[in-house]
Amino acid sequence: MQFRLTYREVEQLFERKMGKSLPLSYNDNRTIRISYAVPLMGSVDLDITIERINDTDVFVSYGGGAAIEFMVRTALNQAKNQPGMNIVETLGGNHLLLALGKSEQMAPLFERITLEDIRFDEQYITIQFMPKDF
Repeated sequence: MQFRLTYREVEQLFERKMGKSLPLSYNDNRTIRISYAVPLMGSVDLDITIERINDTDVFVSYGGGAAIEFMVRTALNQAKNQPGMNIVETLGGNHLLLALGKSEQMAPLFERITLEDIRFDEQYITIQFMPKDF
């Protein structure tokens, strides 16, 4: 089964939750680009790649150049005690583990479904899953 979101739908979620505009764009079927306006620097791009999925764990890598990678590491370090950050684990270099099963909001969902894949195309973010009782 699939659940599809347009990039605009996800951008609107970011805007509502964080009050910031984060334009998203397709890079390839495993990679999405996030643009972010940084004061005095202009717009910077961060590429997020889905490396693999293991049960409720999503392994990702990020890139965009040394300066961007430094900014991401700094932001992650500063946000580590914020609500919801318990699902983010740094794995070294530019690799992260998103332990979605640790999320209080998502844990009940994963009792009912198995996450199989996350893919990107020019219009959609597609989340593929299988119901556990199917």
